[in-house]
Amino acid sequence: MCSTASQQAETTYYGGCACGSVRFRMESAPLYVHCCHCRWCQRETGASFALNALIESERVRVLAGAPEVTATPSNSGKGQDIWRCPRCRVALWSNYAGFGDKVSFVRVGTLDEPDRISPDIHIFTESKQPWLVIPEDHSSVERYYDLKQYWPDSSRERLRQLHSAPES
Repeated sequence: MCSTASQQAETTYYGGCACGSVRFRMESAPLYVHCCHCRWCQRETGASFALNALIESERVRVLAGAPEVTATPSNSGKGQDIWRCPRCRVALWSNYAGFGDKVSFVRVGTLDEPDRISPDIHIFTESKQPWLVIPEDHSSVERYYDLKQYWPDSSRERLRQLHSAPES
C-alpha cells in the first residue's frame, strides 16, 4: 500500500509541539513516509517505531516559535540534527546526513491530524517488536532500501529537482 499518491489531494498539513510554542506547516504531500523499526529509533522515541514524513525542507514553514537544533549521534555514525521546541523539547523533525539539510523527516505524530498520513514503507523490520504485525499490503524491508525501487516517479522527480537546484 502506497499512501503518498493518495495524499496528493490534500496537501497542507499543520503541526506543532506539545506546549504550542512552535507551530509549522507542511506545504505539500510528503515525498515518502518511513515507519522505522530500528533499535536506534526505538530508543530515541521511547516507542516501538518512528513514523517520519520525508519532505523538502523548503516546504516546511515555521508559523510560530523558533525550533532549536540539537546535533545527535545516529545509527549510521553520520549523526542527525533534531529540531525541537525550546520549551517542551518535543522533536518536530530531523535532518539526516544521507539526505542533508534539503530533506526534513517530519515526525508524523506532531501533526494536528496524524491519521492523514500512513507509512509507504516499513524499514529495519529485522528489529521490529515481535508483537507488531505489519499488514501484508504494506511494503517492508529488513533494513534499508533502494528508493528507485520503491518511491513513486513523482517523488523521485521532486528529489532530483531538489538536488539539482543551485544553493542559495
